[in-house]
Amino acid sequence: MTSILDVAPEHAPVAAALAESLLHVEEAFELQLRSDLPPVEDLCRHVERYRGKMLRPTMVLLSGMAAGAPREGVIGDDHITIAAVTEMVHLATLVHDDVLDEAETRRRGDTVNRLRGNEVAVILGDYLISKAFHLCSQLDSQDAALRIGEVTNRVCEGELLQLHHRDNHSLDEDTYFEIIRRKTASLIGVACELGASRSGASSDVQYRFRDYGEKLGMAFQIRDDLLDITGDEMVVGKSLGKDLEKGKLTLPMIHHLQTADPMTRGRTLVLLDDFRADSPEHQGAALEAIRSTGSIEYALSEARRLVSEAKASLDAVVDSPARALMLDLAEAVLAREH
Repeated sequence: MTSILDVAPEHAPVAAALAESLLHVEEAFELQLRSDLPPVEDLCRHVERYRGKMLRPTMVLLSGMAAGAPREGVIGDDHITIAAVTEMVHLATLVHDDVLDEAETRRRGDTVNRLRGNEVAVILGDYLISKAFHLCSQLDSQDAALRIGEVTNRVCEGELLQLHHRDNHSLDEDTYFEIIRRKTASLIGVACELGASRSGASSDVQYRFRDYGEKLGMAFQIRDDLLDITGDEMVVGKSLGKDLEKGKLTLPMIHHLQTADPMTRGRTLVLLDDFRADSPEHQGAALEAIRSTGSIEYALSEARRLVSEAKASLDAVVDSPARALMLDLAEAVLAREH
């Protein structure tokens, strides 16, 4: 498992407790995805490689620790189950995204669609969703399943909204933010909310944790969208340039098209009409364009704003080592390179 953050020494005790709990999450994940059919088992073992930063499970556990202060570090079976469920839902979206984007690389390995084709990848994504809700239904209370079901609907709505706006070169920022709020941020938000709720937090405190997670998730997605244009594929570990190739405008390009002079905008529109992710020339031209209008800096400033708002959401939460780590995690989102 890849750590989400190289923690500072002062975070070592809570990080150690977190790491131990994440091992239990991995065990629950692997147990739930076992199959007596070798082809299915092979696919599940392959998709386990998609587990990278374990952001969503980490948020469940850290929120549980922070909301449970001063009894910090008391993580129960419900936290473990919910953490595994959020990761399964997330991996399902990645498998489906790779089909939509025709991506060939994920976590520096071949995607399922490249290895086995789109049909297998689509069904595997459905299988992960089914397994997630089967696991979640084993909880004594069904409120978590209802919330995760509601949020999974929002994730799908966000994806459908983005698909609706493919090749829409007039896409505005408000619509972009609505897309990423639903397709990325909502699942991180509910991870934080349910982690807090399973530690006995009040509805107001649960809301604060959810707001933290959603703002963090939006900042995370903006950084991810920037890496799709500015990143190094060997470092990022997945196919890059797919957003532009598939006609998906993200914040840096939206800002560029809105602020560029008519001649520059016209050249960029011509580039977008024929953009190929495997063309270094196209990649370089897109990067030069968004740099010319300060659009990288603008997108980063929006990510910083969201991180600041995320941290402010925890102002009323009791200070604790887990809360301190959550604040540092928010800052780490801005510096991530993969």
